[in-house]
Amino acid sequence: MPRTRSLAWAELKIGILTVVALIIAAALIFALGGQGGFFWQRYPLKVRFPNVAGIKAGSPVRVAGVEVGSVTNMRFAGSEVEIEFQLLKSMRDRVRTTSVATVGSVSLLGEGAIDMTARTDGTPLPDWGYVKYGAAVGSLSTLTEQASQGLEQVSLLIKDLRAGRGTAGKLLTDEALYGRMTDLTGAASSVMKTLQQGRGSLGRLLTDPTTARELETSLTNLSAVTQRLSAGEGSLGKLLKDEQFAQTLTDTTRNFQTVSARLNKGEGTAGKLLTDDALYTRLMGLVERFERVATQLNEGQGSAGRLLNDRQLYDNLNQAAGDLRSLIADIRKDPRKYLSVKVSIF
Repeated sequence: MPRTRSLAWAELKIGILTVVALIIAAALIFALGGQGGFFWQRYPLKVRFPNVAGIKAGSPVRVAGVEVGSVTNMRFAGSEVEIEFQLLKSMRDRVRTTSVATVGSVSLLGEGAIDMTARTDGTPLPDWGYVKYGAAVGSLSTLTEQASQGLEQVSLLIKDLRAGRGTAGKLLTDEALYGRMTDLTGAASSVMKTLQQGRGSLGRLLTDPTTARELETSLTNLSAVTQRLSAGEGSLGKLLKDEQFAQTLTDTTRNFQTVSARLNKGEGTAGKLLTDDALYTRLMGLVERFERVATQLNEGQGSAGRLLNDRQLYDNLNQAAGDLRSLIADIRKDPRKYLSVKVSIF
């Protein structure tokens, strides 16, 4: 009997130690297996991706590159995939409403992971809250999608070129345009030959040293003129440099603006002439009457008109004027002949 009891207690101790060892081993495996701590140390969150790119249950979840959780469940939500994952509660102050989750990778073999940004702004997410989705910069799926879009655009471009659309397309398919481009190239070549032979003004400038020197002299003179202007010489130089001359010009311009304003307001005779319709009407009436008088004079109407148009009347008046001058001359010579006074007394 004592030996039987000793064996039972030994077996019991061995069983207890085995169970404790299994529990410790399970705890270590659970803690080191990427689960992000024990269940009472984690809290759940969600995120939706249009493409999970290799993420599966048990995939790691990282915050700022540090593995702090794992994926627990995945399911379709419409055209997207909803992922449930758990994080360490110590990350609650770092994973906020402004954090962004992207699809990352653990190795070159394409094993997926969830990467999130750590933020200090915003508010912490509650349990089962949704983290905002963002496209992963430089990820293989993004690069593949961009490459596909680029190839598609290149294909469309080649299709348009073959269809003769655009300038390049017409150049490739339009024989007439190709001919014109060939003619243009030939004309350009001819122009270059003409220039090399020194023909024309530009050709002489390129080949004739005298023309080049004349141009250099002209540029030198222009430089001298600009230097004189900068020095304030001459009227234009004074306009640029002399403050008093510029002020005088400014005052003159201001006075002209004042006069123009007064004319627009109808002040003065010129202003009334510009703005007063009654004065304009009277002036037009006066002009019309003057035109009628001039017409009557040209037609010989009235004494003045006859004097202007009747040659005989003009000659008679001229002769009468001559006789009057002769009479006045005779009276001056011998007044007694024409002035005789007789006095009779009754």
